[in-house]
Amino acid sequence: MERRLRLRRSDDFERMRRQGRKFNHSLMMLSILPNGLMHNRYGIVTSKQLGKAVARNRARRLIRAALQSLHSELTAGYDVVIVARPAIVGQPFEVVRRIIMELATRAGLTLAESDRL
Repeated sequence: MERRLRLRRSDDFERMRRQGRKFNHSLMMLSILPNGLMHNRYGIVTSKQLGKAVARNRARRLIRAALQSLHSELTAGYDVVIVARPAIVGQPFEVVRRIIMELATRAGLTLAESDRL
């Protein structure tokens, strides 16, 4: 994922935790907040509750790949943070992608069909 599309600073994550709108699922939580930019920025949180480094890194890679595939289908101008939950470990890519799309739809981040063309 491009550097400009990533949330990296801890104060950005803290702002998202305090002010962001949250949408929950058993595998992950999605938090959004307008950022005033012409593009989205994404952050991924994988805590040690997921397991050892291999499990955390795999979950992070799955989420990042799903976000990259969905980036063009999401409304621009938001910071998006996804917090992985332990149930995500061992899930296939298609499930992770579908759940992120479901959460984005509930958050109102998906573009209308006419906007995608």
